Amino acid sequence: MRPVDLARAAGVSTQQVRNLESLGALPEAERSASGYRRYDERHLAALLAYQALTAGMGPTGARALLTAVGAGSVADALAMLDAAHAGLHQGRASLVETEQSLAAVNQEPVNLAPDGLRVGALAKLLGVRPSALRVWEAAGLLAPSREPSTGYRVYRAQDVRDAQVIHTLRQSHYLFDRIRPIVEGLRRTGGSEELRTALAERREMLDRRAFALLEGSALLWRYLGRLSQIDQSAAEL
Repeated sequence: MRPVDLARAAGVSTQQVRNLESLGALPEAERSASGYRRYDERHLAALLAYQALTAGMGPTGARALLTAVGAGSVADALAMLDAAHAGLHQGRASLVETEQSLAAVNQEPVNLAPDGLRVGALAKLLGVRPSALRVWEAAGLLAPSREPSTGYRVYRAQDVRDAQVIHTLRQSHYLFDRIRPIVEGLRRTGGSEELRTALAERREMLDRRAFALLEGSALLWRYLGRLSQIDQSAAEL
Protein backbone atom coordinates (compact mmCIF):
# COMPACT_ATOMS: atom_id res chain seq x y z
CA MET A 1 0.00 0.00 0.00
CA ARG A 2 1.03 3.57 -0.66
CA PRO A 3 0.77 6.13 2.15
CA VAL A 4 -2.49 7.43 0.69
CA ASP A 5 -3.90 3.89 0.51
CA LEU A 6 -3.05 3.22 4.15
CA ALA A 7 -4.46 6.58 5.23
CA ARG A 8 -7.73 5.99 3.39
CA ALA A 9 -8.10 2.48 4.78
CA ALA A 10 -7.80 3.81 8.34
CA GLY A 11 -9.58 7.13 7.79
CA VAL A 12 -6.61 9.33 8.72
CA SER A 13 -4.32 11.76 6.92
CA THR A 14 -1.15 10.72 5.15
CA GLN A 15 0.75 13.15 7.39
CA GLN A 16 -0.44 11.30 10.49
CA VAL A 17 0.77 8.04 8.97
CA ARG A 18 4.22 9.56 8.38
CA ASN A 19 4.30 11.07 11.86
CA LEU A 20 3.44 7.79 13.56
CA GLU A 21 6.05 5.96 11.53
CA SER A 22 8.72 8.51 12.40
CA LEU A 23 7.86 8.12 16.10
CA GLY A 24 8.12 4.35 15.90
CA ALA A 25 4.43 3.72 16.55
CA LEU A 26 4.19 2.12 13.09
CA PRO A 27 6.76 -0.31 11.68
CA GLU A 28 9.26 1.27 9.36
CA ALA A 29 7.99 1.12 5.80
CA GLU A 30 9.88 -0.65 3.08
CA ARG A 31 11.02 1.49 0.18
CA SER A 32 10.55 0.89 -3.49
CA ALA A 33 13.45 1.18 -5.92
CA SER A 34 12.40 4.77 -6.51
CA GLY A 35 12.29 5.52 -2.77
CA TYR A 36 8.52 5.48 -2.21
CA ARG A 37 7.14 4.03 1.02
CA ARG A 38 5.36 0.70 0.85
CA TYR A 39 3.00 -0.37 3.62
CA ASP A 40 1.37 -3.73 4.28
CA GLU A 41 -1.18 -5.35 6.57
CA ARG A 42 1.09 -4.90 9.61
CA HIS A 43 0.93 -1.15 9.22
CA LEU A 44 -2.84 -1.15 8.83
CA ALA A 45 -3.24 -3.36 11.91
CA ALA A 46 -0.97 -1.07 13.92
CA LEU A 47 -2.78 2.05 12.77
CA LEU A 48 -6.22 0.67 13.59
CA ALA A 49 -5.00 -0.41 17.02
CA TYR A 50 -3.57 3.06 17.59
CA GLN A 51 -6.87 4.74 16.74
CA ALA A 52 -8.87 2.58 19.13
CA LEU A 53 -6.31 2.83 21.91
CA THR A 54 -6.19 6.61 21.51
CA ALA A 55 -9.91 6.77 22.32
CA GLY A 56 -9.30 4.67 25.42
CA MET A 57 -6.03 6.01 26.82
CA GLY A 58 -5.22 9.18 24.89
CA PRO A 59 -2.81 9.76 21.99
CA THR A 60 0.30 9.97 24.15
CA GLY A 61 -0.40 6.64 25.83
CA ALA A 62 -1.35 4.97 22.56
CA ARG A 63 1.84 6.17 20.84
CA ALA A 64 3.97 4.99 23.74
CA LEU A 65 2.32 1.57 23.71
CA LEU A 66 2.70 1.04 19.95
CA THR A 67 6.26 2.35 20.07
CA ALA A 68 7.06 -0.22 22.76
CA VAL A 69 5.63 -2.95 20.53
CA GLY A 70 7.71 -1.71 17.61
CA ALA A 71 10.83 -1.83 19.78
CA GLY A 72 10.09 -5.42 20.73
CA SER A 73 9.08 -4.55 24.32
CA VAL A 74 5.70 -6.28 24.27
CA ALA A 75 5.75 -6.76 28.04
CA ASP A 76 6.08 -3.00 28.50
CA ALA A 77 3.20 -2.44 26.11
CA LEU A 78 1.01 -4.85 28.05
CA ALA A 79 1.92 -3.10 31.29
CA MET A 80 0.76 0.20 29.77
CA LEU A 81 -2.50 -1.43 28.74
CA ASP A 82 -2.97 -2.82 32.25
CA ALA A 83 -2.33 0.64 33.70
CA ALA A 84 -4.98 2.14 31.42
CA HIS A 85 -7.54 -0.43 32.57
CA ALA A 86 -6.53 0.21 36.19
CA GLY A 87 -7.02 3.93 35.67
CA LEU A 88 -10.55 3.35 34.40
CA HIS A 89 -11.28 1.10 37.36
CA GLN A 90 -10.06 3.79 39.73
CA GLY A 91 -12.19 6.33 37.90
CA ARG A 92 -15.28 4.20 38.42
CA ALA A 93 -14.48 3.70 42.10
CA SER A 94 -13.99 7.44 42.48
CA LEU A 95 -17.29 8.09 40.73
CA VAL A 96 -19.17 5.79 43.10
CA GLU A 97 -17.50 7.44 46.07
CA THR A 98 -18.40 10.86 44.71
CA GLU A 99 -22.04 9.87 44.27
CA GLN A 100 -22.22 8.49 47.78
CA SER A 101 -20.46 11.48 49.33
CA LEU A 102 -22.62 14.02 47.55
CA ALA A 103 -25.79 12.13 48.44
CA ALA A 104 -24.74 12.33 52.08
CA VAL A 105 -23.97 16.04 51.75
CA ASN A 106 -27.44 16.72 50.35
CA GLN A 107 -29.24 14.58 52.91
CA GLU A 108 -27.47 15.45 56.14
CA PRO A 109 -28.19 18.89 57.58
CA VAL A 110 -25.21 20.95 58.62
CA ASN A 111 -25.40 21.97 62.28
CA LEU A 112 -23.55 25.19 62.89
CA ALA A 113 -23.31 27.72 65.64
CA PRO A 114 -25.53 30.77 65.03
CA ASP A 115 -22.54 32.83 63.94
CA GLY A 116 -21.34 30.22 61.42
CA LEU A 117 -17.76 29.07 60.79
CA ARG A 118 -14.62 31.02 60.10
CA VAL A 119 -12.18 29.99 57.38
CA GLY A 120 -9.89 27.99 59.69
CA ALA A 121 -12.74 26.01 61.22
CA LEU A 122 -14.24 25.13 57.82
CA ALA A 123 -10.83 24.16 56.44
CA LYS A 124 -10.35 21.82 59.40
CA LEU A 125 -13.83 20.35 58.91
CA LEU A 126 -13.06 19.55 55.26
CA GLY A 127 -9.43 18.56 55.77
CA VAL A 128 -8.06 21.22 53.40
CA ARG A 129 -5.84 24.27 53.74
CA PRO A 130 -7.51 27.64 54.36
CA SER A 131 -5.87 28.81 51.14
CA ALA A 132 -7.98 26.28 49.20
CA LEU A 133 -11.16 27.99 50.40
CA ARG A 134 -9.82 31.33 49.28
CA VAL A 135 -8.94 29.91 45.85
CA TRP A 136 -12.47 28.51 45.50
CA GLU A 137 -13.89 31.90 46.46
CA ALA A 138 -11.67 33.69 43.94
CA ALA A 139 -12.93 31.26 41.28
CA GLY A 140 -16.53 32.21 42.09
CA LEU A 141 -17.41 28.87 43.66
CA LEU A 142 -17.89 30.13 47.22
CA ALA A 143 -19.44 33.39 48.40
CA PRO A 144 -19.17 33.66 52.19
CA SER A 145 -20.49 36.71 53.99
CA ARG A 146 -18.28 39.02 56.05
CA GLU A 147 -18.48 40.12 59.64
CA PRO A 148 -19.26 43.86 59.56
CA SER A 149 -16.91 44.71 62.42
CA THR A 150 -13.88 42.60 61.46
CA GLY A 151 -14.31 41.76 57.79
CA TYR A 152 -13.65 38.08 58.56
CA ARG A 153 -15.26 35.52 56.31
CA VAL A 154 -18.29 33.73 57.80
CA TYR A 155 -19.51 30.46 56.33
CA ARG A 156 -23.21 29.69 56.93
CA ALA A 157 -24.91 26.33 56.43
CA GLN A 158 -25.31 26.79 52.65
CA ASP A 159 -21.68 27.86 52.31
CA VAL A 160 -20.54 24.75 54.16
CA ARG A 161 -22.67 22.55 51.94
CA ASP A 162 -21.24 24.23 48.84
CA ALA A 163 -17.70 23.77 50.18
CA GLN A 164 -18.35 20.08 50.83
CA VAL A 165 -19.63 19.60 47.28
CA ILE A 166 -16.67 21.50 45.80
CA HIS A 167 -14.19 19.53 47.88
CA THR A 168 -15.71 16.20 46.86
CA LEU A 169 -15.73 17.11 43.17
CA ARG A 170 -12.17 18.43 43.31
CA GLN A 171 -11.06 15.09 44.77
CA SER A 172 -12.55 13.51 41.63
CA HIS A 173 -10.52 15.94 39.47
CA TYR A 174 -13.42 18.12 38.31
CA LEU A 175 -12.30 21.48 36.93
CA PHE A 176 -13.68 24.74 38.29
CA ASP A 177 -15.65 25.45 35.10
CA ARG A 178 -17.45 22.14 35.51
CA ILE A 179 -18.09 22.62 39.22
CA ARG A 180 -19.48 26.16 38.91
CA PRO A 181 -22.84 25.30 37.24
CA ILE A 182 -23.33 22.43 39.69
CA VAL A 183 -22.94 24.69 42.72
CA GLU A 184 -25.04 27.41 41.11
CA GLY A 185 -27.80 24.87 40.47
CA LEU A 186 -27.74 23.76 44.09
CA ARG A 187 -28.04 27.36 45.27
CA ARG A 188 -30.77 28.23 42.80
CA THR A 189 -33.09 25.26 43.20
CA GLY A 190 -31.84 23.38 46.22
CA GLY A 191 -31.75 20.35 43.91
CA SER A 192 -28.93 18.61 42.15
CA GLU A 193 -30.02 18.14 38.52
CA GLU A 194 -26.77 19.62 37.22
CA LEU A 195 -24.86 17.35 39.57
CA ARG A 196 -26.67 14.25 38.38
CA THR A 197 -26.03 15.31 34.78
CA ALA A 198 -22.32 15.79 35.45
CA LEU A 199 -21.99 12.39 37.10
CA ALA A 200 -23.96 10.70 34.31
CA GLU A 201 -21.68 12.30 31.71
CA ARG A 202 -18.63 11.09 33.59
CA ARG A 203 -20.02 7.55 33.72
CA GLU A 204 -20.72 7.64 29.97
CA MET A 205 -17.17 8.86 29.33
CA LEU A 206 -15.74 5.98 31.35
CA ASP A 207 -17.93 3.53 29.43
CA ARG A 208 -16.74 4.93 26.09
CA ARG A 209 -13.11 4.66 27.12
CA ALA A 210 -13.64 1.11 28.38
CA PHE A 211 -15.21 0.02 25.09
CA ALA A 212 -12.37 1.71 23.20
CA LEU A 213 -9.77 -0.16 25.27
CA LEU A 214 -11.64 -3.39 24.64
CA GLU A 215 -11.58 -2.76 20.90
CA GLY A 216 -7.99 -1.57 21.07
CA SER A 217 -6.95 -4.74 22.90
CA ALA A 218 -8.51 -6.89 20.17
CA LEU A 219 -6.81 -4.89 17.43
CA LEU A 220 -3.52 -4.97 19.31
CA TRP A 221 -3.79 -8.75 19.48
CA ARG A 222 -4.35 -8.83 15.72
CA TYR A 223 -1.34 -6.58 15.18
CA LEU A 224 0.87 -8.77 17.35
CA GLY A 225 -0.30 -11.74 15.33
CA ARG A 226 0.76 -10.02 12.12
CA LEU A 227 4.19 -9.34 13.57
CA SER A 228 4.52 -12.96 14.68
CA GLN A 229 3.68 -14.17 11.19
CA ILE A 230 6.40 -11.96 9.74
CA ASP A 231 8.93 -13.16 12.31
CA GLN A 232 8.02 -16.79 11.68
CA SER A 233 8.30 -16.37 7.93
CA ALA A 234 11.69 -14.73 8.30
CA ALA A 235 12.92 -17.54 10.52
CA GLU A 236 11.89 -20.13 7.96
CA LEU A 237 13.88 -18.48 5.18
